[in-house]
Amino acid sequence: MYNQMVVHQQYLEISDDEIDRIFRALADATRRDIVRRTLAGEVTVSHLAADYDMSFAAVQKHIAVLEGAGLVSKRPQGRERLVRGNPETIRRAQHLLDRYEQIWRARISRLDDLLAEDP
Repeated sequence: MYNQMVVHQQYLEISDDEIDRIFRALADATRRDIVRRTLAGEVTVSHLAADYDMSFAAVQKHIAVLEGAGLVSKRPQGRERLVRGNPETIRRAQHLLDRYEQIWRARISRLDDLLAEDP
């Protein structure tokens, strides 16, 4: 069981470069919306582009940034390209945020303890 936990922990580790790519990609509202929509199921690039007030090429660039961050993948189907969200990358980013939360909760708990001791 310990070995499985170690392997799982290593799998969830994210390099600094990957963290930068993920959060840089998610910094844009359009890209966050694309991720949200594609996590619900595969969507064609054309269908995605139709819902934004920008060119098809601009939407493709957003998708390319998301692909580079591992947040979505794209596959051909006939003349269309289908985009699908990658929940595993979201899980890995969430794991990182959970670790940060644990650090801050531990610090707040220590501060609470110190304040409780102070007469």
